Amino acid sequence: MSHKLQAVHSSIHATAIAVSRRPDSVALLAVSKTFGADAVLEAVAAGQRAFGENYLQEALAKMAEVELALKSGQEGDVLLEWHFIGPIQSNKTRAIAEHFDWVHTVDREKIAQRLSQQRPPQLAPLNICLQVNISGEASKSGLAPPEVKDVARAIAGLPGLNLRGLMAIPEPTDDLQKQHAAFRRTRELLEQLQQDLGIQAGQQLDTLSMGMSADMAAAIEEGATIVRVGSAIFGQRERNHEK
Repeated sequence: MSHKLQAVHSSIHATAIAVSRRPDSVALLAVSKTFGADAVLEAVAAGQRAFGENYLQEALAKMAEVELALKSGQEGDVLLEWHFIGPIQSNKTRAIAEHFDWVHTVDREKIAQRLSQQRPPQLAPLNICLQVNISGEASKSGLAPPEVKDVARAIAGLPGLNLRGLMAIPEPTDDLQKQHAAFRRTRELLEQLQQDLGIQAGQQLDTLSMGMSADMAAAIEEGATIVRVGSAIFGQRERNHEK
């Protein structure tokens, strides 16, 4: 796995340099959904620290197994960062608020309010991104672009939360121009949100979570700060039966 991680990092580095960005301005989120704790531990041994999970029950069991293995191993103090990147049901917000460092898929005010109320006070604020349905697909979750400003304004001051930016999963396409256009619209939406809320709300609003294995280069070229990569690191996914 080490060479696969190195290949992804090399691609991020080269793409960033080509558009005059600092390579360290783009973080790699290893999407470990459907892969077991052993795969996560192998990635940790190779230097990866941030992991993305879609399925809550699978994630909680895996996180506990990984934590136990790290405590009983020889790695010393290894701090991992867990990101929830799947759809959020109201009955799952408490566990998400209690166990994750980031949530990328907030798409309505009610979910943000529940995460705020249920975030344990002894933990650092939960970093959240608003999910934007940038391509307007009926099958995808996310806010329509015109809704983003009002929802951001409503949740920016909630305790226990830190509104960091936007997440988008554009409609898949091999057309590079279409890839760039969708990511550019997402970046412009964040820039407008920074103008509308940044100083006033005192939020960082510094994050664009966008780009996966197939369109990572276009996302980085348009300003992505987090790219979400799974199969290029872990291989082909197994079917997951959690509903």
